[in-house]
Amino acid sequence: MDITLGMTVEAFLKCDNGRHPVTIQLNSNMIAPAHLGATVIGRANVDGSTRTMMALLEGLDLQSIGVAAPRMAREFHLTPGELGWVFGINALGLLPGSAIGGWLADRIGRKNMLMLAVAWFGIFSILTTQVWNLDSLLVARFLTGLGLGGAMPTLIALCSETTPPERRGTVVGAMYCGLPFGAVFASLIGIISNAEDAWRHIFYLGGIGPLLTLPLLALFLKESNQYISASEKGGVQASGAVVDALWKGGRASTTLALWLSYLCTLIVLYFLINWLPTLVLSRGLTPLQASSVQIMFNIGAGIGAISIAALFDRSSKRVVVIATYIAVVIALLALAAATNGVAMAAGGLFAGLFLTGAQSVLYALAGTAYPVAVRGTGIGAAGAVGRLGSVIGPLLAGILLGQGQSGVMLVASSVLLIVFAAAGLLRASRNIFS
Repeated sequence: MDITLGMTVEAFLKCDNGRHPVTIQLNSNMIAPAHLGATVIGRANVDGSTRTMMALLEGLDLQSIGVAAPRMAREFHLTPGELGWVFGINALGLLPGSAIGGWLADRIGRKNMLMLAVAWFGIFSILTTQVWNLDSLLVARFLTGLGLGGAMPTLIALCSETTPPERRGTVVGAMYCGLPFGAVFASLIGIISNAEDAWRHIFYLGGIGPLLTLPLLALFLKESNQYISASEKGGVQASGAVVDALWKGGRASTTLALWLSYLCTLIVLYFLINWLPTLVLSRGLTPLQASSVQIMFNIGAGIGAISIAALFDRSSKRVVVIATYIAVVIALLALAAATNGVAMAAGGLFAGLFLTGAQSVLYALAGTAYPVAVRGTGIGAAGAVGRLGSVIGPLLAGILLGQGQSGVMLVASSVLLIVFAAAGLLRASRNIFS
């Protein structure tokens, strides 16, 4: 007999005093047949693919400014200090975007917030192609950053709420690996479109792609069941105060530790994301070699995002954190000592692998540290502090390079920040899993 939801099944219940007829109506809250289980798994796979695709498009847009920067600098006659402001203002938009986006995701829903953020950064990425001077470029990139910042905490909250705790790091890492692979696409576009004014092609693709995905998000991306449940119980609306979300319930020390690690890790990560091509060129290498080093950095980042997060799920968390940050230090020193294209590509590969691997672990931890009702707010706040680091890193590097400091010195001096980042991550993981 075929069994479908909604049908009525008559059966007999056997007791000590005989058999008694009972009537059962099957519904979606009961154990589903096998073909319904397959449907649920299929929907989960669609959701996962959609989230990874969105991360890929966000990575393309985030990396686009670093790839386009050398040609933009020549067209608009930008000094290293002014270029630092271009990198910094893009990251500065990420800061309020992350905080506001996480807060809104707790109020209007994960899906609605993600669609709003995608539409926002898609539109302003396209408008970046129409800038005519430094001031208009700064405005366009700040507004693009607002949308980019709002997307990531929402994606992390969705991943955290649709994944068993023992696989959460792996799934968040799989989603996050879309960012560096999107950045690889940006670098490839930069190589293919190598005319002086062809930097605009990167921003066209970075804007049109997200806008084309909006119908897919509307049709296939499912709202988090945990969010729906919390919303129906009044938990989301009642969780109003940001201060309570971050500092009450024994979360104060975890919040501080996460913020320290986010800040220091992203200072170094965004310094390299934005300035690596320029640093390669300053060593006397060709634009093609600079793009190749950037591609290797992002390939390493994609591998590290998923592999290190998976190790964090399956191995000793303390060992994984210590080993990852030791490897970051070694990779940075190797990158600083590199003198040719092959050595710089190898240094870029391993720096991207371990830095982004550490960052994916941070995102997974942030998704675990806060309850559903305030998860978006907690992730968004941590992301906003990290985005402050993504402003400081490129901006400070631009100022120092403009004063004549060498790129080698800047890369080597990042080691101290990595030590602080490791200390913060160790403390946060101890608080969450103890």
